[in-house]
Amino acid sequence: MIKKYALFLGGILFFTAPAFAQQTAAPDTAYTRAITQRADKIVTTLGITDAAKSTKVRDIIVQQYRDLNDLQMVHDPAVKAAKEQLKEDKPALEAKLKGIEAENDAKLSKLHAAYLAKLSANLTTQQVDQVKDGMTYGVVPLTYRVYTEILPNLTEAQKTQMMAWLVEAREHAMDAGSSDKKHAWFGKYKGRINNYLAANGIDMKQAEKEWRERKKAEAGK
Repeated sequence: MIKKYALFLGGILFFTAPAFAQQTAAPDTAYTRAITQRADKIVTTLGITDAAKSTKVRDIIVQQYRDLNDLQMVHDPAVKAAKEQLKEDKPALEAKLKGIEAENDAKLSKLHAAYLAKLSANLTTQQVDQVKDGMTYGVVPLTYRVYTEILPNLTEAQKTQMMAWLVEAREHAMDAGSSDKKHAWFGKYKGRINNYLAANGIDMKQAEKEWRERKKAEAGK
C-alpha cells in the first residue's frame, strides 16, 4: 500500500482500473456489450431497488459512453487530417486545430449538460456523484483520502479547496475519451493542488517522508 501511494506524489496517480480506450464501431455488438457491462458496474453501486429504474439509468450511462465515443471518432480523424494537410504551414495548422477543439468542446459541453440533466431526473445528488466517480475510476475520493492521510494537519479551508479542484477535474475527466486522458485531467489539477499547498508552506516531500515513518511505526505495533 505504501508503494502504491508513493506513486501518487511522484506524478500522476496510477490506477489499476480497466482502460477506457476509444472503441471502434465494429463489431457493434462487442462494443455495446463492453459499455453495457461498464455501466452495469456503476449502477450496482447506486443502491437502486427498482429494476426498471436501474435499467433506465444503466441505459442513460451506456448512451453517454456511446455519444462520447461518437464525438471522439469525429474529432480524432479531423485532427489527424489537419496535421497531414497543413504540416508545412504551422500558423494555418494551429488555427485549424484551435477551431477543431473549439467545436469539439462546444459539443462536449452540450452533451455533458444534457447527460447530467437525465441523471438528475432519476437519481439523487449523491447518486449522480457516484456515477461520476464510476466513470472516472473513483479518483476523487481516493486522491482526497491520500492527501489527507499524508497531510493530517490540513485546515478545513485547504481541504475544501482541494476537493473543489478534484471535483472540477472530474467534470472534465468524465468526458475524456480514454483512460490516459481521464488521468491527465486529474494530473493537471493535482499539480494545481501541489502548487497551492507549497504556497501555503507545505513541503510535500517531507510530508511523504513523515507519512512513511508513521505507516512503518503503525505496522510494527
